[in-house]
Formats: sequence, structure tokens, C-alpha cells
Amino acid sequence: MRPIQDAFPLLQTPKKIFITTHHKPDGDAIGSMLGLYHYLVKKGHDVTPITPGELPDFLMWMPGVDKMLNYESEPKACTTILKNCDLIFCVDFNDFSRTKYMTQQLAEATQPKILIDHHLMPAPVWDYGMSIPEKSSTCEMVYDFINLNNDNKIIDLDIAACLYTGVMTDTGSFRFPITTATVHEMIADLKHKGLDHTRIHEEVNDSWTVGRMKFLGYVLIERMEIFPKYNAGLITLSKEDMKLFDVRSGDTEGLVNYPLSIAGIRFATLITERSDEVKMSFRSKGDFDVSSFARQYFNGGGHFNASGGRANSSFIETIAYFKKILSDIHPR
Repeated sequence: MRPIQDAFPLLQTPKKIFITTHHKPDGDAIGSMLGLYHYLVKKGHDVTPITPGELPDFLMWMPGVDKMLNYESEPKACTTILKNCDLIFCVDFNDFSRTKYMTQQLAEATQPKILIDHHLMPAPVWDYGMSIPEKSSTCEMVYDFINLNNDNKIIDLDIAACLYTGVMTDTGSFRFPITTATVHEMIADLKHKGLDHTRIHEEVNDSWTVGRMKFLGYVLIERMEIFPKYNAGLITLSKEDMKLFDVRSGDTEGLVNYPLSIAGIRFATLITERSDEVKMSFRSKGDFDVSSFARQYFNGGGHFNASGGRANSSFIETIAYFKKILSDIHPR
């Protein structure tokens, strides 16, 4: 993969550009995609942002959401746009498989592919890119990308709102260790440009439904287990749990972090039974590497303190296996 600066000449004339991100997108995924979208449009390009699937409700306010296409609901239109584009940007994922239903189409596409991502070990499938795991978020990297092209002056309030959303959500509202001095310098710059950070926090954090609040209460009372001996907490959600509360996309966002609020807990896991697989989210404090843990035990990966995985076994078997290996890892 060549440095992303080598792709700048490709952007000197108007291009048809396809941007996508990972399946089950979060704030950083949509924030980086839409922030990049607004920037490239201002540079004169014809840009289509495409999400592999449904967005969570708490991101539906974001500027540019109405310009996005959903591959799951409009596969033919999205495939046509992909085939006819000049350039492909991929943000916030390190392997085509993270897009789920778009994996084959992206792999077969012959156009130059450009990566902007902060996950470990990107697959060797991109022509140009920047992959920096030390960065707080892909949104911070889109900000860096704009500055590398000497375009800080054209960052407007739409771009600022999108990029702030991703940085804020991926840093746990700026409390995780990945929140560096450069993150705060970026936010200061966006504030100087007029960013209303309070509104964004309210849109993301204060837009719950009554049903989602009741679902959280049920999860904490009925579906959370704490293992003090192993400094660990576990939340398990079955398909029946999801049906009981009519759980929608985004309703499980942040659940995995709740056990970490308990004194002494250094490792938290969320196991979710989906219609076609069992998915897992891992979070940790301190020096317990959940990325290595996810790769070793659950076909996954991600960041040092935040990662994900999946299991080929059943929901019940996965829970039993997880509890069995807890005694081997002893998070501190």
C-alpha cells in the first residue's frame, strides 16, 4: 500500500468517488464517511457514500445522511455506482469482509482503492492509504488527510460535526487513553470554526426511547454477570431478549462498557446472538490486550482496549467456552 499522499494527484480533477465503511456502522464509521464526503464534494467531486447496512437511530441527525445509500436495501443501485466510479475510499475497516454483503464486489473492483483506518493489520488489498492504530479514530485521520492536502480552511460546520462525532464516540467522550494531545488540538480547531459540541452530545447520548431505557434496565439486572476473581464482567443477549424489547440497530451500542464502571473490573464482554452468527465485543482497561484475545479465541481483532469477534458455535456453547477460558487469562 502506497502512502495516501501518492493518491493526491488522482484528486486534482473531478472524479466519481464511492465511499463505504463497515457493516453495523458506529459513530466513527459514519462520521468519517460523511466528513470525507462533504470535503470531497467541496473539492468538486461526484461522491456517493454507501453504508453496508442500516444506521442506528442516534446517528440519523448527521449532515449528509440523506445522501447515503444503504446496500442492504438498494443492492442493485449501489453495485451500479461501484462499477461506474473512478475511485473507491474505504474508511474505518481493515478487511473487505467487514462490509459483509459487499465483500466480493469490493474485492473484484479494479478501480484504485484508498484506505483511511486506525485498526491493526490491514489486509494487503488497497492501492493507497493511511493505517495508524495509534490514532484515536478514523475521523481524526480524515481530519489529518484534509490537512495533508492543505485544505484546513475549507472545513465547514458539516465536516466539523461529522468528524467530532466519530472522535467523541470512539474516545468514550475523551476519557479513553487513546485521547492524545492532538485530539484536543483538533477539537480546539473545530471549536474555533464554530462547532456546537453540546448539540452533538445531546443528539448521540440523549435521544433514547423509553423502550431502550427499559431494555438497559433488563440487561443490567438479568443479563450481566460479574466475575470478581477474574476482574471480568459479561453481558449475554439472546435472540429472544432482542425480540422481547424490539431491539433496533444501535440499541446495544455502549452496553459492553457498563461492567467496566464497577470497581475492580478490567475486562468486559458482550455476547450477542444474531440471526446468522454469534458476535462478541470486548473492552478492557489497563494493559489487557483484547485485540490479541479476540484473535486467539474468537476469530476477531481490533484495538488494544476495544475489539470484536465472532464464534462458529452456538450461543450457549460460546458462553460456556468464554467462561471456561476466563481462568486462563486473568485480566489485571
